[in-house]
Amino acid sequence: MFDNLSYKLDKAFQTLKGQGSITEVNVATTVKEIRRALIEADVNYKVAKEVTDEIKEQALGKDVLTAVSPGQLLTKITNDELTNLMGGKSEDIDIQGNPAIILIAGLQGSGKTTFSGKLANYLKKQGRSVMLSACDIYRPAAIDQLKVLGEQIGVEVYAEPDNNDAVKIAESAIKQAKVLNKKVVIVDTAGRLAVDEQMMDEIARLKKALNPTETLFVVDSMTGQDAVNTAKAFNDRLDFNGVVLTKLDGDTRGGAAISIRRVVDKPIKYVSHGEKMEAIDRFHPDRMANRILGMGDVVSLVEKAQQNFDEDEARRLSKKIRKNQFDFNDFLSQLEQIKKMGNIKDLMGMIPGMGKALKDVNVDDDSFKPIEAIIRSMTIEERERPEILNGGRRKRIANGSGTSVQQVNNLIKQFGDMKKLMKTMNKMGGGKRGLAALNPLSR
Repeated sequence: MFDNLSYKLDKAFQTLKGQGSITEVNVATTVKEIRRALIEADVNYKVAKEVTDEIKEQALGKDVLTAVSPGQLLTKITNDELTNLMGGKSEDIDIQGNPAIILIAGLQGSGKTTFSGKLANYLKKQGRSVMLSACDIYRPAAIDQLKVLGEQIGVEVYAEPDNNDAVKIAESAIKQAKVLNKKVVIVDTAGRLAVDEQMMDEIARLKKALNPTETLFVVDSMTGQDAVNTAKAFNDRLDFNGVVLTKLDGDTRGGAAISIRRVVDKPIKYVSHGEKMEAIDRFHPDRMANRILGMGDVVSLVEKAQQNFDEDEARRLSKKIRKNQFDFNDFLSQLEQIKKMGNIKDLMGMIPGMGKALKDVNVDDDSFKPIEAIIRSMTIEERERPEILNGGRRKRIANGSGTSVQQVNNLIKQFGDMKKLMKTMNKMGGGKRGLAALNPLSR
């Protein structure tokens, strides 16, 4: 999402390259470029000016240490100011009560229903007993969509398709939740194409009747500054607890994520990207600032890995690698685990330095499909014993997977090279010693 902004900010810091000290002249030039980059990213003009004024004030009051360049110092100051602008620290939802009630609000098309399913799945994985309540009584198929999502994640959905009173449906859902001992009820509400009195009145009545633990405003980050304006209109009426930014994987400039906290004075609690039910993350302002400035987000990457990788499976694979028995079945299993973690380009962007390198590179999740097709076209024996894959077998696999013999050959070669690397690491003692020996910088 922030590719263009990251590039523009990096370019702004380049103006200080080679400068031995921070002066009012060179800081003014850099700050002007930072402000322009923020405005082009659709950050509110007033917010962009306030932030860059703060950056300038901070920079002019700092002495540059001999070990730190002016560019590095200004990057650090900008990082701190962006973190503060987006809230300073991460804030989770409050799940109190029996049951806890989470009211989901927002415009039509913002992704409320999908987010409701993602949040239910997220809380369920934390060991909480969750129920979804279908209170969007206007949009065609909204109730059916929520039921499909509920079935997909194994969460019960309460709905009354013939009832036109959203408040009564929600109240009945809460009663049913108490009977079934559900600890959290997520209420998916109706939206409109624009802010109107009827929608505002209904969501206000829902909030008054339910007295929810949390009211979350879901906003489509692709709408840019309009998202901030809509959030302000909802907050004036609802006084919601937090914001959810959806569609962060889309072609968006990111201005909403940066300026919404300053405008409505409410924290961004979650971000959502893609259609997969696992594609939801708590919002961490410091990590997002790091990503915007091209520093990566290793902590989030590790957390995603911990959430999606099975420990028993990891131990089994580790044992097979040590015995040099890693096969195509194991390789396929690892691909499936990686895909669960989310969009591949986003994941790679969490690695420090990779965001800039990937700016103009199209990394498509579908790039895994030919590899999966090739492996699935192999027999059980071929997956377990790749060494038997002769010319005839490779041609059959290519025909069966809709790929070319060259693609099959390339995959088998890459797999062989990977196994050799694993074998080398084992001979060197594995773990840190093996990795150190393979790293040219450690010699």
